[in-house]
Amino acid sequence: MNATQLDHLVIAAATLEAGEQYVIEQLALDERDRPVRGGKHAGMGTHNSLLNLWGGSYLEIIAIDPVAPPPTRPRWFGLDEPATVARLQDGPFLAHWVVRLARPRQLTRWQQQYPQRIAPVIPMARGDLRWHISVPENGALPGWPGQPDQPMLDAHGVLPTVIQWDTPAHPSTRLPASGCALKCLRAFHPQAEQLREPLRWLGADRLLQLDATLVEPTLAAEIETPAGVRTLK
Repeated sequence: MNATQLDHLVIAAATLEAGEQYVIEQLALDERDRPVRGGKHAGMGTHNSLLNLWGGSYLEIIAIDPVAPPPTRPRWFGLDEPATVARLQDGPFLAHWVVRLARPRQLTRWQQQYPQRIAPVIPMARGDLRWHISVPENGALPGWPGQPDQPMLDAHGVLPTVIQWDTPAHPSTRLPASGCALKCLRAFHPQAEQLREPLRWLGADRLLQLDATLVEPTLAAEIETPAGVRTLK
């Protein structure tokens, strides 16, 4: 098992402006603490805004970049999937989370050893930042292989994407302090028991609280803010 660390939370939004406004309202942020623009993701046709979270992690608001050329592959985090597009009509939401693998372990080698469990790893860059990240070829959120005669378990964002940074400084060190810190990440899924072992295998089970639900799978992040504890869903 490879121990991983929480890297960032992912808010999907139809536009960056809508995502920023959602985060500002839900966390009761003032102008000083608002998310800051990150940049564009070449090859994915997306761009982002970022909010520092205490403890070496951050919140990413991600949206399709309206002026970028269409990518030659499906966009990451399921942004092109009909279910995501339909849900975004109701507004931004907490869609996913990402964990990072620390060196000297190598994400590329880990994926090569377990290609059924970890999606293909691709190199990415934004400005002078460089990283490798696991992204399914169809752009969907990661799932988990079932038995040979069973389909892939759809985790609906509960199983994290894995990232490894190639630049020495983590992006959170470049972000202004926001006064926000993640208190608890919770996940609700009808097949919670089947997801516990994959989370343990990824070394991520200690990073979130997983509960069963009879309704739609969801993520919820309790965040300490200057205005008290607020929740992003």
